[in-house]
Amino acid sequence: MRHYAGLDVSLEETAICVVDETGKVIRELRAASEPDALVETLAATGFTFERVGLEACSLSSWLHQGLTRAGLPALCIETRAAKAAMGAMPNKTDRNDARGLAQIIRTGWYRAVHVKSTPCRSARALLGARRTMLNKQRDIENAVRAVLREVGLKLGTPSRKLFAGQVRELASVDAAISDIVEPLLAVLDTMARQIEQLTKRVLDAVRVEPICRRLMTVPGVGPLTALAFRATVDQPGRFRRSRDVGAHLGLTPRRYQSGETDIQGRISRCGDELARTALYEAAHTLLTRCQKWSTLKAWGMRVAERRGMAKARVAVARKLAVILHRMWSDQAEFRWSTAPALAAV
Repeated sequence: MRHYAGLDVSLEETAICVVDETGKVIRELRAASEPDALVETLAATGFTFERVGLEACSLSSWLHQGLTRAGLPALCIETRAAKAAMGAMPNKTDRNDARGLAQIIRTGWYRAVHVKSTPCRSARALLGARRTMLNKQRDIENAVRAVLREVGLKLGTPSRKLFAGQVRELASVDAAISDIVEPLLAVLDTMARQIEQLTKRVLDAVRVEPICRRLMTVPGVGPLTALAFRATVDQPGRFRRSRDVGAHLGLTPRRYQSGETDIQGRISRCGDELARTALYEAAHTLLTRCQKWSTLKAWGMRVAERRGMAKARVAVARKLAVILHRMWSDQAEFRWSTAPALAAV
């Protein structure tokens, strides 16, 4: 008889539910949220599992790697699908969640999540740390502006290099304000040095990565965008078509259809935020800063004339996702115009 296991993972402990092919609960267990502990607990049941499922979370990649290494058929379930299925239960407990996950695994009503490789997870951690530092830097700068405004001092919009100097110049008229902003400026100085180090690590990683160097030949795509796309896609073969990448990153519009109603809304934003933001910024750079024209820029500017620049950025970002995936899959170069393609035909 076939057996299936659902794992509801928390930080310290994991609830495990084992069901058979008819949906009957056979065993309910608890184990520490460690790969070795989970493998040992599942092996102690004596069952041969058809599938072992766990919901995607911060620990899922680490646990999935350990379970797979032990020979268990582990897979990660998309969070939205699991939430929709388990939301029908009146009481939410770890035990009920494990039961729901086991039934989802048994029936096959789930969408498996791709578990990224270790280098890609490391690259994403690096990019995420850098973005967090930039966000906190902006928050502290806004806090400094707020302190100055309390006494009627307006800073304006200086560059980051001139920020500290102008703040000290304005705050010098009031000793109390100067004592408040100095610690904040010291923190900003430290953060600037750390952000510079993280940026250098990104550049060093891209320099030795041939895929990123190929992707950077696309106008508007820099090291950050190339590394974010590389770390998000991981394996280009998992997408059947290149245009599926745009939907995966949440760059395609939502659609609601029911009877006579058919509404097409804003983009879904359901995919990876890091890569989506990087592609949007690359599209903005392509449309506004790149001096050399290409077929892609000409297409984006036509969209901007009809629909506005904001929608053109989103459209170009989706097009960039498709182009980058196709270049990666085919090991091809970026085509600035359609003339070479027509000549080849």
